[in-house]
Amino acid sequence: MVNISRLNLQNTLFWNVDTQVDFMEPGGKLYVQDAEKLKPVLKKITKLAEEKSVFVVNTADYHHDGSAELSQNPDFKSTFPPHCMAESPGAAYIPETNPANPVIINWDRGQDIDGLIEKIQNTKEVIIRKDAFDVFAGNPYTDIILQRLNPETVVVYGVTTNVCVNDAVVGLLKRGKNVLVVSDAIKELPNLPLPFEKWGKLGIDLITFSELKAMIG
Repeated sequence: MVNISRLNLQNTLFWNVDTQVDFMEPGGKLYVQDAEKLKPVLKKITKLAEEKSVFVVNTADYHHDGSAELSQNPDFKSTFPPHCMAESPGAAYIPETNPANPVIINWDRGQDIDGLIEKIQNTKEVIIRKDAFDVFAGNPYTDIILQRLNPETVVVYGVTTNVCVNDAVVGLLKRGKNVLVVSDAIKELPNLPLPFEKWGKLGIDLITFSELKAMIG
């Protein structure tokens, strides 16, 4: 277990996973049942990050026609119906987590990564768009951004618990980060295995928002 009683905010990132309209809203293209109930806690996390000047990495599904995970006949395991299509309303963040002044890192075009990293020094939020469940596989710049930010601890929240959140958690752990997951700010897809037992074996801590706030002070 991480066993952190107090977070050093100089070495901490918040990691907001895919809190986009298509997942979070009942009318979304790939609505996660009851995800909208997370909104009050997500709003508190966003406010806490702003108040304490914590850097927030926001990941976002951002697909084009032909994406490997999209299908008209999805199995809801490795393929899903079209969702979070580029430039569509469903790809936007919900108001509770919408970044105010982010640097956007696209996966689908060449990026001046050095120039973008320079811009990151003047903001507290970045959006990493992705074309795969795993943000480290779905955007070639994710590892570079993480290396430059170089956090010790990453606080993860968002959707969905058993797909993209799990991939983020495991990916961060593999890269040597302490990982905390906000248990009342995640939601799972049905009919897929939950990762909690695996997370426990890996030493990943589940905390509530109240516990997170106490750790920050």
